[in-house]
Amino acid sequence: MKTKDLAYAEATIAAIATPVGPGAIGVIKVSGNLAEHILKRIFQPKRNIKEFQSHRLYYGFIKDPRTGELIDEVLVTLMRKPHTYTREDVLEIYGHSGYLVLTKILELVLREGARPAEPGEFTRRAFLNGRIDLSQAEALLDLINARSEEGLKLALTQLKGALAQKVTRIKETLLSALAVIEVAVDFPEEDVELVSHYDLSQTLEKEALAPVTELIKSYQSGKLLREGIAVVIAGRPNVGKSSLLNAILLEERAIVTPVPGTTRDVIEEMATIQGLPVRLIDTAGLREAEDVVEEIGVKRAKEKIAEADVVIFLVDGSAEPTPEDFRLYQEIRDKPHLVVVNKIDIASPETLELWREAFPEEKIVFISAKTRQGLETLARRIFELVTGGLPGELPNVAPNLRQKMALERTKEALERAIENLKKPQFFPELVAVDLREALSSLGEITGETTTEDLLDRIFSNFCIGK
Repeated sequence: MKTKDLAYAEATIAAIATPVGPGAIGVIKVSGNLAEHILKRIFQPKRNIKEFQSHRLYYGFIKDPRTGELIDEVLVTLMRKPHTYTREDVLEIYGHSGYLVLTKILELVLREGARPAEPGEFTRRAFLNGRIDLSQAEALLDLINARSEEGLKLALTQLKGALAQKVTRIKETLLSALAVIEVAVDFPEEDVELVSHYDLSQTLEKEALAPVTELIKSYQSGKLLREGIAVVIAGRPNVGKSSLLNAILLEERAIVTPVPGTTRDVIEEMATIQGLPVRLIDTAGLREAEDVVEEIGVKRAKEKIAEADVVIFLVDGSAEPTPEDFRLYQEIRDKPHLVVVNKIDIASPETLELWREAFPEEKIVFISAKTRQGLETLARRIFELVTGGLPGELPNVAPNLRQKMALERTKEALERAIENLKKPQFFPELVAVDLREALSSLGEITGETTTEDLLDRIFSNFCIGK
């Protein structure tokens, strides 16, 4: 690293850590060697203070040291390293929220020697200074962006180091195996087998390959918890699409009238279905449009159907199936879908039987958006449709895409090592290369082996001030 780059990396940084705008409190965070110097320069305590104690709140005012002008009434705390988020000296200023006052305080901090923090730089320093590993840093971002309670639990578990612990156990197995293999490499003339090659392959399969494979399998479940799924409600006009959206959300989000074609545009809302974050999308009724506006709505509806993870094909159970229903079904049948028969509260048994005969039994769900009958069954069926083939219980540890790709490289290297160990003619040098490659890939998960570009890419996703 160049001298200029090193100075930039080690400089004291500062940022507004709360959203700027009307509110009770606004927080400015400072991290680095100049934290205490800046505090003494711009803070005027209510009472005289000989020395600031670490992790203690002080009441007073922020003032401009050049003019003596008071800027804000604040609380401040100085937290001395290493017992801080970044393991550097950290200063936090708690003032009144508002763009002007927070900006003026930040300008004073920068004038006294700090520089503006980059996105995620506080967390990046926590990683670089060994307070957290890279998987925990990514879990922190998942925690901030969590869209459901289950997603929040997953992020919190990984923030506490659950994924890193699993990776560490796998690494210990690989290091032990590598130590044995390297003896065979260093002393090829020795005819004594320290451990059976077969036994070593079995150990690697059980204690390394199996847990790596399990983590890879959990990726899809974790992706669902982090990102959620897009569920599109589609069907003919006036079958109850907006009523179903309102029933799931428990609020009048979409306009409902007896007039066909009321919904002219796409309406999107977030909901939670059995722990999964779901983006519910109400679309315009699918039919031949009667005007330009409705035509745009129908076009957007078809676009959303193409992008959907699940399509709820809603039909009117109080009327018999129509040729139009069957035609529209052909457009969505290749997508993961459910045929949801609505208005069962006013439907006759004979009509419902016609719907039962018209579509595959495993695809049909009967509901009433008006009375909420069958909505629990619908939620369960959506969950089963999305998580089909995945573990019955949602995981408490699951890699993200970057981590999954590192695990896949680990798995490939392990499989090569195990295959070589099982061959009659044993080549310890090749096994050693594969084990080192597996260790390197595992190190990418926790950040032991990484690049500056990768760190830039990860931490740029954070907000400034985190």
